[in-house]
Amino acid sequence: MTETKSDHTVELLLWRHADAEDGMPDAGRALTKKGLKQAKQVAAWLEPRLPGARIILASPAKRAQQTAAALELPYTTEPRIGVQADIADLIAASNWPKRAGAVVLVGHQPTLGRLAAWLLSGEPADWTIRKGALWWFSGRTRHGDTQTVLKAVVSPDLL
Repeated sequence: MTETKSDHTVELLLWRHADAEDGMPDAGRALTKKGLKQAKQVAAWLEPRLPGARIILASPAKRAQQTAAALELPYTTEPRIGVQADIADLIAASNWPKRAGAVVLVGHQPTLGRLAAWLLSGEPADWTIRKGALWWFSGRTRHGDTQTVLKAVVSPDLL
């Protein structure tokens, strides 16, 4: 069967910021030495696998900015995926599942975990994405139906 113009695939990557310092203000918390290492490990795994057609969106929080920067590719600061975001904000920012190509969201718990649960089960639930980990979803829309597949889960402690 051939794809029609209404059919397309999209990659959605949920990347939780790496290990960060404690403290306030929350938005100013920086990555720890461990967190910088975690971000670099996942970035090294991700960079050669990322499709050319991609957009990288990072929360305005310093720890998410530092995590995204480890990829050494251009990224955009997206307030809709900040620490107070909800699932609807992440879906709107990523334009899931309508945007073609890959979208990397560098953000926070519990929202990333709730979105992962919703993508796989159709219901938001409090799933945990570990610090620095990346969950890669592949979705396609065929004849108006969206199909979602968990393509990879990468945790820095396994790299």
